[in-house]
Amino acid sequence: MSLYLYNTKTRSKEEFKPLNEKTVTMYCCGPTVYSYAHIGNLRTYIFEDLIANTLRLAGYNVKHVMNVTDVGHLTDDGDNGEDKMMIASKREQKSVMEIARHYEDTFFRHTSELGLKRPTIVCRATEHIDDMIHFVQDLENKGFAYFSNGNVYFDTKKFPKYGCLSGQCRDDLKHGARTQQDTNKRNPSDFVLWFTSSKFENQILQWDSPWGKGYPGWHIECSAMSMKYLGERIDIHCGGIDHIPVHHENEIAQSEARLGHDWVNYWIHMEFLNTKSGKMSKSTGGTTTIDTLKELGYQPMHYKYFTLTSHYRSSAVFSEQAMDGAKKAYENLCDCVAELKASVKGKELLSDEKTELDNLTAEFNAYLFDDIKTPLALSHMWGVIKDNQKSDSVRLAYLMHVDTVFNLQLKNVEAKKIQSVEITPEIADLLEQRKEARTNKNWAKSDEIRDMLAKLGVGVKDLPNKEIELIKL
Repeated sequence: MSLYLYNTKTRSKEEFKPLNEKTVTMYCCGPTVYSYAHIGNLRTYIFEDLIANTLRLAGYNVKHVMNVTDVGHLTDDGDNGEDKMMIASKREQKSVMEIARHYEDTFFRHTSELGLKRPTIVCRATEHIDDMIHFVQDLENKGFAYFSNGNVYFDTKKFPKYGCLSGQCRDDLKHGARTQQDTNKRNPSDFVLWFTSSKFENQILQWDSPWGKGYPGWHIECSAMSMKYLGERIDIHCGGIDHIPVHHENEIAQSEARLGHDWVNYWIHMEFLNTKSGKMSKSTGGTTTIDTLKELGYQPMHYKYFTLTSHYRSSAVFSEQAMDGAKKAYENLCDCVAELKASVKGKELLSDEKTELDNLTAEFNAYLFDDIKTPLALSHMWGVIKDNQKSDSVRLAYLMHVDTVFNLQLKNVEAKKIQSVEITPEIADLLEQRKEARTNKNWAKSDEIRDMLAKLGVGVKDLPNKEIELIKL
């Protein structure tokens, strides 16, 4: 079965064809570790993990690289403002490295709680400064970079394709529009590759370079580290949609200027998580984290389930009402798994059940292979769960397959302890009445009797061949 993904580069859904038949290379923009990643950030990482899992489902190995920005990311994407790490250091009265390691550790604790696989390689910007310096030197030697008043800039006018990802003309890209323009630039869209001590005199982290003591711009780290670990051509580059007009445009420009050829085949971007008042972001006070959710009575899996109810290319609106719905749905799912595990108790699938399972998992996979349509995949999952004509063994095996992709930790759900039901004359009479009602297709009467049995502490589960299972409530 072919896999299709939406490519921002071509603005169309395309059949995925990797550079290598066996291994897919995938680079994802990681966290800037100056503060806690909020749940809007984590929505992107959830879907990036799901893309990797879907690729594995399609039979590929995945080499997944993620950077950690612990230097160089300024408060404005257009090279203005202060370094975010320095701001955090002043705010918390800790060293920059203490800040970086604390928030990095918390980030990976949260992603682990969400059931996300750690990337194959996690690379810190501060540990790859030499790679960035060599990268900038190459650009300078090729005529794409210039030195101006202490900083090295990329000359976007030398790269005719600039703006190809966002679809904007170079002159329309207003870098740094929120703050004062950098008068050292030849063109407004030019961006810094390397800052020297001539700017931000109090910058704590600085390194010796051919241009003076300084530190790298934000954009250069992703290009340098992706090439170091994934080579000169990569299959997939992921990130949030906010990275398209500046960060990813700059990555393309500097990378393809250095290489002289196309760099990334598929650009995949995730939409925002919104609140009723707009986009969730740190700059607008968006401080809802996984720990915040836990304080409100939600678990990480409740949030993960919530994210799966919307497509990655559609924005989602976060609210307590939405989380309550996700919490209830997830807990119902776990209850179903617990009951199925108790019922199956290690039974082997029969030959016809294996065939049925293969068909069901193929249907589920088809939704994911069609641009990761998680809402439809979830709908298919619930359809299988509620179909009492399917055996418990098939439904449980199907849910375990679902869990290999979604990782909702269903494998960890314990089997429900089934207590025997004492059938009193009253219960026996009600069961006989319910049987008669179902024979006559009087579903309203059947439901009414089921509710009466529930009040007596008895649950009724309909099985194939008109058999039933009684459960003590």
